[in-house]
Amino acid sequence: MDTLRLFSRFVKGSLRLVLTGNRSYWAWMAFLAALIASGASAYAHQVSTGLVMTAMRDQVSWGFYIGNFTFLVGVAAAAVVLVIPAYIYDWKPIREIVIYGELLAVSAIVMCLLFVMVDIGRPDRFWHLIPPWGHLNFPQSILAWDVLVLNVYFLINFVVVTHILFRAFHGRHYDKRVVVPLVLLSIPMAVGIHTVTAFLFNGLAARPYWNSSILAPQFLASAFCSGPAILLVVLQVLRRFTRFEIQNEAIWKIAELMAYAAFLNLFLHGAEAFKEYYSNTQHLLYTEYWFSGLGAHRTLVPYAWAAVTLNSLAFVLFIVPAWRRHPVTLNLGCLAIYAGCYIDKGMGLIIPGLTPDALGEIYEYFPTTTELRVAAGVFALGFLVFTLMLKVAVPITLGEFQTERTGGAH
Repeated sequence: MDTLRLFSRFVKGSLRLVLTGNRSYWAWMAFLAALIASGASAYAHQVSTGLVMTAMRDQVSWGFYIGNFTFLVGVAAAAVVLVIPAYIYDWKPIREIVIYGELLAVSAIVMCLLFVMVDIGRPDRFWHLIPPWGHLNFPQSILAWDVLVLNVYFLINFVVVTHILFRAFHGRHYDKRVVVPLVLLSIPMAVGIHTVTAFLFNGLAARPYWNSSILAPQFLASAFCSGPAILLVVLQVLRRFTRFEIQNEAIWKIAELMAYAAFLNLFLHGAEAFKEYYSNTQHLLYTEYWFSGLGAHRTLVPYAWAAVTLNSLAFVLFIVPAWRRHPVTLNLGCLAIYAGCYIDKGMGLIIPGLTPDALGEIYEYFPTTTELRVAAGVFALGFLVFTLMLKVAVPITLGEFQTERTGGAH
């Protein structure tokens, strides 16, 4: 009963926290609310009219939504970059910020699930996946595996974050018997969510662009670049505008780990491009469409070379110790690697894999205004979740928000 009362106090205090803030906070919330309202309106129109409101057609049946989903799975997996040095190697400067990586993972998974939902033509039939009312077709279906690992990874991170914050709220250290096994379990689960997502593409044998055994390692390498890039920027913002303290050594270590992941990402992409161009089979068409275009069809070429340039620039900025320790070049590298991976795992993964189609037709896909509005709404909702969780987590970790039993609720 005491625990229930404490948890009720925790929830009420959290609500008070998220409902208070300065003008900048409320301006940010209003901006997110406007994007969410715009996205909801566009999605309602899409549901009533059908997916014809999008640019997806028979030739390109996956588009902007699934590209964002694939990218965000990598962002969700990025918490592993913090978990391994913190809990495997017991490195305290990073252990202090692991919780923020898990908050990012929770919000990223929320966006992943929403992007899947908006891509479904009949979302009212989603219950067909839920046992015992529906049939998940596990373990035969790779999609069933994806549903399972995404939800389990979400639950692991949500339970860990809630447990740590709730215990800190009433002045007690987290229970290692609960947290450590779950955090260690999150490592293979993070690898699993990206591996299973890669297998969704691998399993389509008629799509040669995706039919590569190194697709899963490529996914993981890019994940360990893009996710930490967001986290590094967030941590610096928190350090600038709150009393939150983080050692420079922790930021520099994350940037160093990102340099290794960026190199592996570039190497695997280069190896795949070499294989396609040197073998020069009919399957080269898909890679050519991405890098050089086919005839007059060159819509994606600027994006391809922008991704290569941005990823290469970020690698150079991260691999040089002096540059990854300088705030300007560090943040420039974070923005470059985020944008480069976003292009690579969005348009650069989905569209070339489907173009030309099985009959050789080239349909040049580009997202419609409806897709852009829905996607912006989903991202805004994810950022809203992340903002609200930070609004509670930061005061708790700073000792500013605790139960009366340990010095008064603030």
